[in-house]
Amino acid sequence: MEKQYETVIGLEVHVELATKTKIFCGCSTAFGGDPNTHTCPVCTGMPGSLPVLNKQVLEYAVAVGLATNCKITQYCKFDRKNYFYPDNPQNYQISQLYLPICRNGRVEIETKQGKKFVGIHEIHMEEDAGKLIHDEWNDCSLVDYNRSGVPLIEIVSEPDMRSAEEVIAYLEKLRMTIQYLGASDCKLQEGSMRADVNLSVREVGAKEFGTRTEMKNLNSFKAIARAIEGERERQIDLLESGEKVIQETRRWDDNKGESYAMRSKEDAQDYRYFPDPDLVPIVLDDAFLDEIRAKQPEFREEKMARYKEEFDIPDYDIDIITGSKRMADLFEETVALGAQPKKVSNWLMVETLRLLKENDMEPEDIRFSPEHLAKLITLIDSKAINSSVAKEVFEEIFKNDVDPEAYVEEKGLKTVNDEGALRKTVEEVIANNPQSVEDYRNGKEKAIGFLVGQTMKAMKGKADPAMVNQLLKELL
Repeated sequence: MEKQYETVIGLEVHVELATKTKIFCGCSTAFGGDPNTHTCPVCTGMPGSLPVLNKQVLEYAVAVGLATNCKITQYCKFDRKNYFYPDNPQNYQISQLYLPICRNGRVEIETKQGKKFVGIHEIHMEEDAGKLIHDEWNDCSLVDYNRSGVPLIEIVSEPDMRSAEEVIAYLEKLRMTIQYLGASDCKLQEGSMRADVNLSVREVGAKEFGTRTEMKNLNSFKAIARAIEGERERQIDLLESGEKVIQETRRWDDNKGESYAMRSKEDAQDYRYFPDPDLVPIVLDDAFLDEIRAKQPEFREEKMARYKEEFDIPDYDIDIITGSKRMADLFEETVALGAQPKKVSNWLMVETLRLLKENDMEPEDIRFSPEHLAKLITLIDSKAINSSVAKEVFEEIFKNDVDPEAYVEEKGLKTVNDEGALRKTVEEVIANNPQSVEDYRNGKEKAIGFLVGQTMKAMKGKADPAMVNQLLKELL
């Protein structure tokens, strides 16, 4: 009888918060920048420099905690986690062990099996470390402290997930919630959301957990899914051949599709945690929590329900548009300017998604304004431009956020509605294409399409196709 195994997964998700400045100093958190230019004595760990907490970090952490149904710790502290590593300038990281800001939350996910809750053990605030760059050429390692002191929250789940599908659903839910809050852009490829996967296997029906490993270096949902499958197989193979799983940290190599051991897993006592003597405890009163609660946005589920009520657009459109906070805002603002919901949704669903894909962009990277999209829709509605011109103009709006009215004027793209000029062109086309005219009169309906095409060409695309059609039929 073959043994059946169950996978048990918990996640540690690090999220870089979208503050302008670092957690304990006034340095910029902007991504990029020349090495070691966004630094000061505090974030490079100079002796005698003193950290001061950035209030916005606290507000974001509490907002995420409330949105994930956590209990907020109203008396909390920072602790020092001591370890020696070149990217960690003070030789400790300021984090929270004993009194984390949020505890005992849960989020609901959708899986093929239906709804499921994933517990959140805790969320704590901490600072990020610097970045090591290993220079193979000169055989040395360089360190960039720009990222050192960038504020993070670490969201630690309970071991409630049982498959890659559930893990991805949970991460999607977290990412969506945090983006809606504006607390982070959660871009995995830029490292503003990073997930470490703790995974063990056990025989189905067993009460005890198996030995877990932690996998790092996962910077896309696809890599996470592949790493889970790979590690599950590896652990089952070990158990089947009578060997033991060792508790360790492993690094996933997505190109090779395998993981390798980095170091044995430390326990909390290895870090000699103690309360940070330079930072005062944080005491939050109920009024502060109420203030944050009042500022919480309308989240995706509520938006979906409201769109269904209010805008009469298909479920598929609602699903895609609310899947990104940026898209949802753009949709609502354009509709608020008087554009018809279904028309706005069509431009977002078809042309916007196409251009995002072609340019390898995320919806969060959209730069054009709702005003310009609304103006474009007005130009089409008033028949000032036709649909093929509209597409050309939209590409310009997407790329450079141009004002469509000014652009159409400047490039002379207005539809010619002067019936006299149009009639003259149609007459010329009829005179120049006797064969097609004869085909049409002999009952070949398709022939008119060719004549419409010739007329549009002669008008440089600036005619209303419906009007051309009507004139041709009349003159034929």
